[in-house]
Amino acid sequence: MTGTPKQADQNSAPGGGARERQAKGAAGSVQSVDRAVSVLEILARLGEAGVTDIADELGVHKSTAFRLLGVLENRGLVGQAKDRGKYFLGAGVLRLAGAAAVRMDISQEGGPVCRELADELGETVNIAVLDDDAAVNIMQARGPASVTAQNWLGRRTPLHATSSGKVLLAHLPTTLREGLLARTLPRLTEHTVTGTVALRAELESVVEHGFAIAVEELEVGLAAVAAPVRAHDGKVIGALSASGPVYRLTEDRLTELAKRTVAAAVELSRRMGYGF
Repeated sequence: MTGTPKQADQNSAPGGGARERQAKGAAGSVQSVDRAVSVLEILARLGEAGVTDIADELGVHKSTAFRLLGVLENRGLVGQAKDRGKYFLGAGVLRLAGAAAVRMDISQEGGPVCRELADELGETVNIAVLDDDAAVNIMQARGPASVTAQNWLGRRTPLHATSSGKVLLAHLPTTLREGLLARTLPRLTEHTVTGTVALRAELESVVEHGFAIAVEELEVGLAAVAAPVRAHDGKVIGALSASGPVYRLTEDRLTELAKRTVAAAVELSRRMGYGF
């Protein structure tokens, strides 16, 4: 039999075979991801294991386990003791865990600091961390004067056009910072600084004075000031900022906000273990 007319129509429908292959490919990708995660869990439980042990745990052929381990090893998520042929969790896992821990810790410790500063200033206060080539806001508190302010939580903003971004950019390792500055930087308003020489000078000032200011560089009518938040080892892991409309945040007001924001950032850094 050649199948029912309905089956024949499905098999001969334009794109039907392609869709079926695409669906199978997607399912296979999901299965591979699931198996890769299972490998990491096995190594976390056992400490170290060989290809045969991992294949038995997964219920797959040794060649499949070997391919999974190869991919994970290339990404630094597993390592191999060459003399014993055993695999173990790699430094990449520690890097990912450390990044997650930093975000969790700074969010937890930063909550009270953000709320207190927002109440004191009456403006919107945010904590941002580096996310590849942008700053992402992971914590926000609004003061009584900022009830109509927009929500910045979870928003990625460009490093060169925001006070938080400039703080994070200023404290990056030189090679990484220069790589980001070498890119074409978008001009978001007429006040956005995009010239490499001008930006370098501004970033040097950020390091020297301990805070960054951005006035209408991201959006017309918006001003902000930010200060660095440090981990126990002194590394800058975030930026604490206060923002509001330019009609409230005049030059004198920004100077006052800078002092208070720096003090709050120092307190948050202390909570993160810096200075002990």
